[in-house]
Amino acid sequence: MTKREEKVNISIKRILLGSFIFVAESALRAHIKFLSNDRLEGRGTGAKGGELAALYVAEQFEAMGLKGAGAKGSFWQPVSLVGVKADPKTELHVNGPTEAANFKFADFVAFTGAQTERVSVDAPMVFVGYGIDAPEQKWNDYKGPAEDYRGKILVMLVNDPPATSQEPDLFGGRRLTYYGRWTYKYEEAARRGAVGAILLHTSESAGYPWSVVRTSNGSWRFDIARTSGDRNPYLQIRSWMTDDAAHRMMQLAGLNLDDLRKQAASRDFKPIKLNLTALMDLKSELKRVEAPNVVAILPGRDPKLRDEYVVYSAHWDHFGIGAPDKSGDTIYNGALDNATGVASVLEIARVLSNLPAAEKPRRSILFLITTGEEQGLIGSEWYSLHPLVPLNKTAADINLDSMNILGPTRDFVPLGAERSSLKLVVDQIARERGLTIAPDPRPEQGSFYRSDHFPFAKVGVPSISLKEGDDYLGHPKGWGEKKFKEYNEAHYHQPSDEYRDDWNFAGMIQEADFAMAIGRRVADLPTLPKFNPNDEFAKKK
Repeated sequence: MTKREEKVNISIKRILLGSFIFVAESALRAHIKFLSNDRLEGRGTGAKGGELAALYVAEQFEAMGLKGAGAKGSFWQPVSLVGVKADPKTELHVNGPTEAANFKFADFVAFTGAQTERVSVDAPMVFVGYGIDAPEQKWNDYKGPAEDYRGKILVMLVNDPPATSQEPDLFGGRRLTYYGRWTYKYEEAARRGAVGAILLHTSESAGYPWSVVRTSNGSWRFDIARTSGDRNPYLQIRSWMTDDAAHRMMQLAGLNLDDLRKQAASRDFKPIKLNLTALMDLKSELKRVEAPNVVAILPGRDPKLRDEYVVYSAHWDHFGIGAPDKSGDTIYNGALDNATGVASVLEIARVLSNLPAAEKPRRSILFLITTGEEQGLIGSEWYSLHPLVPLNKTAADINLDSMNILGPTRDFVPLGAERSSLKLVVDQIARERGLTIAPDPRPEQGSFYRSDHFPFAKVGVPSISLKEGDDYLGHPKGWGEKKFKEYNEAHYHQPSDEYRDDWNFAGMIQEADFAMAIGRRVADLPTLPKFNPNDEFAKKK
């Protein structure tokens, strides 16, 4: 055993044995088992099971003696949402120059941003490559006059344009940028005045199989409710399409999708009018709900710093009840994603609240358990627009999503730490524990843009999402990556994401302890962390 391995093992034993206050496996198990129980019906946003999950979290915070951060001291931050559930019998009819074709809902998924029960579109289709306008990259897929896109259905590829040998760092190289995220592509299409957008899926480009797209979009989809004065553009139709269906659709236009992908990979690409017309009559169920973020505060001990805050975030929602899997199971329990993160934040809150007064953090701690993360980071986006404490006094957000259930590691991946002075804190804590800080092992998946820390970063708050690494104690190199792929292909956003008694909680406790140490250290810093001067989020706050 190397000296570093001895240090890691000593650190793990210290965490597991603890002092009189420590992260407890029994509490983690109890929280996860409750939150992922079938009785909560998958904790759907706006559903009864989701309300029960939020109530459970609020009651846990209250039992710890924490203060509610909401109106009049409540533990609620209501989030106004509109949900739509598309009719699965919906068809997409595409007329070509010489023939037409019908596409079934199995070939695509669609939902509306119009927040109405019915939308009908009959519009020309335009292929816009990757659907990106990035001046700093000297890249624009929207060449030509504005009327080429206004009122059209825009068809586009998922992900960023690929790097080349001449430009290995184009759009971050392997690292997915926000331009590659589906959220950006819909936003940009709406800004162009399009009535709809169709994203062309492949498992490689999206980072997950079509089954994830189906389950993520096959039931209720939520947006922040628009007000009468809201002028933000939206799409009538937001859609994904399978690779096979996309090839067939392009054949109607006399084109080859593989050739189009090659053309789209160049700055010289120009949008292509497909000479196709898309017709869709989309009927949806509609409901308006108030689905809360759960918010609690542990006041800081320092009178000069207690009006500044460190945030811990995790999301309570999952996908509720949806399409059955092969076994007929319809409940998307979300045990790993993200009952584990909520349980870990609850345990961090308990440990910190039970510290002796002289050891409590100098700054205050805000615990934020969000709604609607699986719907596009809605709860954290709402919080960033309606913060309960000033953003310029928010030191950092530490986000926990899908914790380590495989066992202790020698390394950690603090997504986003390299963007700010948080990296100094993270590196120091890692050295103290004999741990290595590793880069994102799957940068092409754009994980930094896919969880609740991202809306904080967008408004200028230094943020990280803590993930375990791939160097597991007692396992050969590559074992962790193999397990990740198994989960991603078989259980991610599926009913089979369920609690199991054989989970190794030593890894989760190690990760929660690391996250807690980061927050405590940041809470005691003499000055607030800052983004690096050249970072894209440096001047947002």
